[in-house]
Amino acid sequence: MRFKNARWLAIQVVTIFLIAAMSAATRGFCQDSTNAPAASNAPDPLLDLLIQKGILTQQEAERVEAEAQSRRTNETQIPQTQPSKWNISKGIRNIELFGNARLRYEDRYAADPAGNSIDLRRWRYALQVGLRGDLFDQFYYGVRLDTGTSPRSDSVTFGTSASSGPYQGPFGRSNDGVDVGEIYFGWHPWSWLDITIGRMDNPLYTTPMVWSPNITPEGFAERFKYTFGQAQFFANFGQFLYADLADSASPGLGVGLPFGSSSGPGAGQYTDNIFMFAWQGGLKYQITPGLSAKVAASVYNYVGLQRSVGNTLADSPYFGDPYVGEGAYYYYARSTSGLAPGYSGYNPRQPFFGGSPSGGYSSLSYPFNQVGLNDLEVLEFPFELNYKFDGLDAHLFGDFAYNLLGAQRAQDAANAYKTILANFAVDNQSIATNFPAQTRDVKAYQIGIGIGSDDVVYGPSQGLVYATSAHRHDWEIRAYWQHTEQYALDPNLPDVDFFEGAQNMEGIYVAVAYGLTDNLIATFRYGHASRINNLLGTGGSDTGDIPQINPIKNYNIYQMDLTLQF
Repeated sequence: MRFKNARWLAIQVVTIFLIAAMSAATRGFCQDSTNAPAASNAPDPLLDLLIQKGILTQQEAERVEAEAQSRRTNETQIPQTQPSKWNISKGIRNIELFGNARLRYEDRYAADPAGNSIDLRRWRYALQVGLRGDLFDQFYYGVRLDTGTSPRSDSVTFGTSASSGPYQGPFGRSNDGVDVGEIYFGWHPWSWLDITIGRMDNPLYTTPMVWSPNITPEGFAERFKYTFGQAQFFANFGQFLYADLADSASPGLGVGLPFGSSSGPGAGQYTDNIFMFAWQGGLKYQITPGLSAKVAASVYNYVGLQRSVGNTLADSPYFGDPYVGEGAYYYYARSTSGLAPGYSGYNPRQPFFGGSPSGGYSSLSYPFNQVGLNDLEVLEFPFELNYKFDGLDAHLFGDFAYNLLGAQRAQDAANAYKTILANFAVDNQSIATNFPAQTRDVKAYQIGIGIGSDDVVYGPSQGLVYATSAHRHDWEIRAYWQHTEQYALDPNLPDVDFFEGAQNMEGIYVAVAYGLTDNLIATFRYGHASRINNLLGTGGSDTGDIPQINPIKNYNIYQMDLTLQF
């Protein structure tokens, strides 16, 4: 038995040795010539020696020879691999592909005080694809392409087409555009400093009440942090180019709007860029290993605002003109419940009534201005409290905002509304009314709770319900109450998916999300809101979804998402 085992072991050793030797010889031989005769035809001296010593029989030697020949033949038939043709610049340390793809069914409903309503039931999709990574010397970069043209929504609706001219048939693609969502460079020289320039992810700690998660501001941002014990202090600053309107043209060159000036068409244009400045300081504190808190204080202000009247004609959409926020309803002014046609009174490059806007309160083309930035100096206080226990993460979160100049913003809005009412006729009757300024409607707040799996990073705009991270079988439930008064916030920034981005609205938001796989998330959301102050419109609802209704009395939204995160 020992002899047979030893003999079998010898045969295996010889076989492995011969195969390795012949493979090496074949590779070397093939590199010199592919047409040379096969080396296996020559007798093998090692096999002859083993036969003479009685270690192998002639039959066993032939079997070893045949097996080695077969493996050698297979190796010569394997094609030689070619070097990769994908070249990356030597200045790039690493590169990462990232993004997400989302399919959505949505039902969006809004009703006005007279019982009129709009109900949008639609299938939608969104796609984000980008590259990011590190350069040398602590520099980094990023670029991302998004669907959707709105800065506050990346959704595209199935079955729609914006093609001009005759109907082009079903499955049109003219709405399925792709735009640059991010393009930035950054520098991170030390652990406590990060500087970014370009179109970037929002560098501020904030909530969807103030900033839509889809907005990627443009400009400069500086972020600082310092850790001391259990506390991490941070400061974030932003200098964002809100609108590029810096144009200077002499009269007579065909530039400039004629209205509000006696010079007629081509009166010239003298405008400036609008900048938004953000200042934020905050603290994150690890109270216990499972309990942490985070809070910040922010202030926002604007420079470069100009009116679209007089000699400082600005092009649409007139961020410098007084914000009114009313719809073209005259609901408060009339003694009976009726409404005038239209929702904003928009008439491109035309004054709303007869001649030049009077009193300096009307906005050229936008008498019921929904986008004005006058008298905005907003304080914001976002916060959160996170507690991990038994494989779960519970979080309490919220936000509070207050416009320091809100009373003046309300007064300007009332003056503008009274000016419009006094100069416009409904049913052939001029309307004159004393419209009181609602100077107390200057604050906004949000308060919410959530619970979910503890291996997900949560935040006001982070978590499973926002599809920022996912693991298989992870889940999250989140709900909040939100109250936004008419003159509290910048009307161009809040999330449009809930409450239509409108002001003077309050309501509830509920969301449930589940990780089907490590990167596939199913989500259901519901939101309901109603008007706060019945004397005011619901300004800011100029989102392209349901802008026709202002004021909104009731609003509902349902969304069901399937999101692939990569």
